[in-house]
Amino acid sequence: MSVSETLTQHLQSLSTVVPYTAATEHAFLVAAGTGKLSKEHLGLYLYQDRLYAAHAYPRFIGHLISAIPFSSLHAIKSKAEQDNQHIVRSLTYSLQNVVREINFFVETADKYGLPLEGWKERKATRDYMDSMAAVSSWGSLADGLVFLWAMEQVSTRCHWSVFDRGLMRFQVYLDSWRHVKSLLATSKEESPASAAVRELAANWTNDEFVDFVNDLADLVNQ
Repeated sequence: MSVSETLTQHLQSLSTVVPYTAATEHAFLVAAGTGKLSKEHLGLYLYQDRLYAAHAYPRFIGHLISAIPFSSLHAIKSKAEQDNQHIVRSLTYSLQNVVREINFFVETADKYGLPLEGWKERKATRDYMDSMAAVSSWGSLADGLVFLWAMEQVSTRCHWSVFDRGLMRFQVYLDSWRHVKSLLATSKEESPASAAVRELAANWTNDEFVDFVNDLADLVNQ
């Protein structure tokens, strides 16, 4: 890293064997943005995403909250205490948001007739959730915060590099759904799932979500 470079900038600059576009411009996302995605395929995706959000994410955030180094030795206005409170605010917001999101999955499926039940957990979903559990249980608080930022925004930008224990994982919400949104703006085709896709793209690219991701970047860089 250069002296002027933040940690998040450094991580985003790393080159990888597999290009980032392999994730952010995956065939599934292209189909979603160009009106070629079936309701069944979107239902399968939402089912897997709901498992992550409803089961793995709360556990992950809970572990991070329990790792915040509170101390009665910290003065109320000390940097250490203020930093810890910043982490609390960000993590509790993430929990509140994921509860809203879980309901959003169900409401969207009901509204557009997406089959959200009857699917099986995919191995990739299980592997990803196992990685979250490993980082939050065995890694440091800093590891967990980097991983959280990676899920939400680098997940939005960078291809996943390395934690101390060699875990490699990425989740690409922001950039992926920005790509879908850009395709929706130019596509003239409509599928039975297109209206749902538009709602999902709006949800995962809105200003509030971008602000949350930027806040996590600030924590990581601190």
